[in-house]
Amino acid sequence: MHERRDTLNLSVKDIAMIIVGAFIFAIGINYFAIPNRLSEGGVIGITVVVHYLFGWSTGVIHFVLNTALVGLGYKLFEKRVTVYTIIAIFFSSLFLQLTDNWGESINDDMLLAALFAGLSVGLGLGLIFRAGGTSGGTAILARLSSQLFGWTLGKGMLVIDIIVIAGSSFIIGQERAMYTLISVYVGAKIIDIVVEGANERTAVIIISSSPTEVLEAVTQKLARGITVLEGQGGYTRSNQEVLYLVISKYEIIPFQKIILDIDPDAYVTTHPVQEIFRKGYKGR
Repeated sequence: MHERRDTLNLSVKDIAMIIVGAFIFAIGINYFAIPNRLSEGGVIGITVVVHYLFGWSTGVIHFVLNTALVGLGYKLFEKRVTVYTIIAIFFSSLFLQLTDNWGESINDDMLLAALFAGLSVGLGLGLIFRAGGTSGGTAILARLSSQLFGWTLGKGMLVIDIIVIAGSSFIIGQERAMYTLISVYVGAKIIDIVVEGANERTAVIIISSSPTEVLEAVTQKLARGITVLEGQGGYTRSNQEVLYLVISKYEIIPFQKIILDIDPDAYVTTHPVQEIFRKGYKGR
């Protein structure tokens, strides 16, 4: 049986990124969300609603709720992730306390407030995730959904957040709940960009009447390796070479030009790649 590695290997760079992310996250909540009476999803959404109802400190509520869920994260993840999560919870709670009452209401443009709240919260959480931690609470469930269902972190959080926002609509009203939904959606997209955007890859499948020419051109001009698969036409039953490669998003346009120059009638399909496990590939 394979034994899971359970070493810490903490990094000063990762911890610094978590602290910066926690501060940006707190700004999103205290500077943009709360002054405009917007909510959030997940545990922070519950925190904000409790703050609206009783006036309790968001930092204290956030710390108590997330600390209660750390036990679940400890069982699910290795020690390093758990330690980073504890650091993220501590500093995000601290910054929520320190930045209390920083913002002002943007009464004439609620959409602007929602967009910047989502941008700040998403950027902050994205940095925490990218460093290898979680923000606790919903983030732990989002990482679990990523492992079980293959969802991106942003998608997992979005599903859970929608449930919380639906409940918060009874406190902040339907209009602000809809603005909150926009904010959370923006935040989820920003999380995906921060966590995966820098390494975003696209898998390409090519069926061409000139496979050798395409292979040589891509190899020479893009310096990419291509896998040649043996295929067969479903109708003609004729043998056909199928080319498969993975390129970065910046190489899509040059790749399209290569295909159009060699075989404008080629059949090409693309789909995003969430992760690549080949050592050294992401360095390109």
